[in-house]
Amino acid sequence: MSALLRIEDLSVHFPIRKGLLQRQVAEVRAVEQVTLSLNRGEAFGLVGESGCGKTTLARTVLRLVDPTSGEIWFDGKNVSGLKGKSLAPYRKQVAAIFQDPFSSLNPRMTAGKILSEVLYVHRYEGSIPGRVAELLSLCGLAPRFADLYPHEMSGGQRQRVGIARALALDPELIVCDEAVSALDVSIQAQIINLLEELRAKFGLTYLFIGHDLSVVRHLCDRLAVMYLGRIVETGTSEELFSSPRHPYTKALIDAVPAPDPDDDNTNKHGALAGEIPSPLNPPPGCVFHTRCPVAMDHCKSTVPPLSQLGGHHAAACFAVEPSQDAQR
Repeated sequence: MSALLRIEDLSVHFPIRKGLLQRQVAEVRAVEQVTLSLNRGEAFGLVGESGCGKTTLARTVLRLVDPTSGEIWFDGKNVSGLKGKSLAPYRKQVAAIFQDPFSSLNPRMTAGKILSEVLYVHRYEGSIPGRVAELLSLCGLAPRFADLYPHEMSGGQRQRVGIARALALDPELIVCDEAVSALDVSIQAQIINLLEELRAKFGLTYLFIGHDLSVVRHLCDRLAVMYLGRIVETGTSEELFSSPRHPYTKALIDAVPAPDPDDDNTNKHGALAGEIPSPLNPPPGCVFHTRCPVAMDHCKSTVPPLSQLGGHHAAACFAVEPSQDAQR
């Protein structure tokens, strides 16, 4: 597979300013030196606790937030510094599905108007009413939904309108930011199935942001685990769930409710102690060492590199031994 999106050494810091002169007194390190690549046609999952930087990374990929340093490459072109009108071609190729389908849709516009607006703004050359009807049909909605306002629909129906809006300009990459977390479990399954069908039909690439590992495991080919702005482990879904190597990944998997509470494998790695540190003042060295059950002295001063463990598997942990295949 060829890489559609490459994120190289990306950092995003937000300054904290105070006083009459608005002097910078601190900064929030939301994303720190992240390197990732998404292959064309795959679903890539990004998981971690709330506040770890997932959404900031997604918004930076969408170019809604400017990176502090690093680069974003899309289809072989550096889009990190694009601004204004020069972003228009990129906006057509990259779309987003947001977490809350109610707040992300204009309550004063019908579904038809919401979809038409995207087409008007980007000067769609075909029949706009025809395209609106096609988009609704693709997402399992009858033509009558074009005349309905968001408050007249259920949560699942609103999210289908959000998906239709993301599809409007035939994008190559769709960023799904917690796209099903605000929905009931039964509706989640329907939306996930719809996303899978659309991916197969149009060859879409997904960057799927989530905290529900069960959903991410079902939908995504590869995963990256994020903690306090840094990537701590990457691999295929099978690799991460069958053989997690980083202590944080193990804790996340243990937190997934087990179908059988009497299963001996439940919580086999032990619960995490403490709370996630503030991105205003991240700990030196490995950002996870304050909660890590296997932390060593040099973890407190040295940042562990994301080391290959074999296959697609990599982890940023000094306590993890590389596999023999990776050492060859």
